[in-house]
Amino acid sequence: MKIYLVGGAVRDQLLGRPVTEKDHVVVGASPRDMEARGFKPVGKDFPVFLHPETSEEYALARTERKSGHGYHGFVFHADSDVTLEADLGRRDLTVNAMARDEDSGELVDPFNGRTDLEAGLLRHVSDAFVEDPLRVLRVARFAARLHECGFRVADETRELMATIAERGELEYLTPERVWKETERALMEDRPDVFFEVLNDCTALEHVFPELAALRGVPQPQAHHPEVDTFVHQLLCLQQTARLELPLAARFAVLVHDLGKATTPASEWPQHIAHEERSEKLARQCAERLRVPGECRDLGMLVARWHTHAHRALELKPGTLWKLFKALDVRRRPERLELFLGACEADARGRTGLEDRPYPQADFLRGAAQALHNVDIATLRAQGLEGPELGEAIEQARIRALKEFKQSWQTRSS
Repeated sequence: MKIYLVGGAVRDQLLGRPVTEKDHVVVGASPRDMEARGFKPVGKDFPVFLHPETSEEYALARTERKSGHGYHGFVFHADSDVTLEADLGRRDLTVNAMARDEDSGELVDPFNGRTDLEAGLLRHVSDAFVEDPLRVLRVARFAARLHECGFRVADETRELMATIAERGELEYLTPERVWKETERALMEDRPDVFFEVLNDCTALEHVFPELAALRGVPQPQAHHPEVDTFVHQLLCLQQTARLELPLAARFAVLVHDLGKATTPASEWPQHIAHEERSEKLARQCAERLRVPGECRDLGMLVARWHTHAHRALELKPGTLWKLFKALDVRRRPERLELFLGACEADARGRTGLEDRPYPQADFLRGAAQALHNVDIATLRAQGLEGPELGEAIEQARIRALKEFKQSWQTRSS
């Protein structure tokens, strides 16, 4: 029985990156051997065990054979006669197909992963790569993760990813799997690379058709020097990482401009009322991928109201109140920061404007505080109740916003 550290942990060790997860392969053992040593079985499809002390995963060496469509269309064979090389040979990329002997520290690299690591290449291990459509998303995610280290997808691997897309295999991926990979990609340092790679291998239209539809759609050059809406989308995603936004805000940025793809070409480069159309498509995308409710709701809000945020300094107090009501800032104050982060990423996601200030954020924070300071108890003490009280509260809040705006303008002049 031999134990090896495998996959991403070995790759990241060689790159000098932090190792956050450790996976192990066990060669020459049976499930009974593992349980006898105190390991706890957890695998459903194949034998995976948790270490009794560290809770790290230990999987028996295994091979696999394609038996159907999609991510689950495989038959696995795990037995004590499966070699380490056979196990590594079923993996996706050469840089993930290395192992380190836990006793001697020796590196086992049958597919020249270290060479590709030094060359900055994400290259498939074998032509069996095409049997698993999830690998298209995984490679795109690794490209996003390792982009700052100079990595790119090898040409021949990109061709195989395109083959998978052309065969329609991506249609068999479950929404949960697509979202899991997307969620992880959105939180990388270069989330835009994930979608760029999917676009380059023709997979984007199969997985994110609403996003693919933005390619080639022009915007007014005065506000968008990059012109192309898809390019703008990628630049915005770069800003989400730069601003260190949480997941919900990053998803909101991903879907904030989808409605521009439905603007009639005769109206280009203007996109009148694209906000309402974007809100509808944001919901459609979120429901198809079954994203968490917080991401869905924020995505719809940012799609519908982001241009209001950009024009915040010009809005009338009554319109500001409509924005705050839509965000429900009284009951959900944390939502405002998520909204503002997404809007700032949108404002800065434009060629040459990446560092421009966004005073709208501080303005809206101050306006929200002015709402919070409205003394509702005084209104109740006047004997108001029911609809009359509600109307008085609303008018008091609008007055508070008007006063705040006047004071802001005085300070700024």
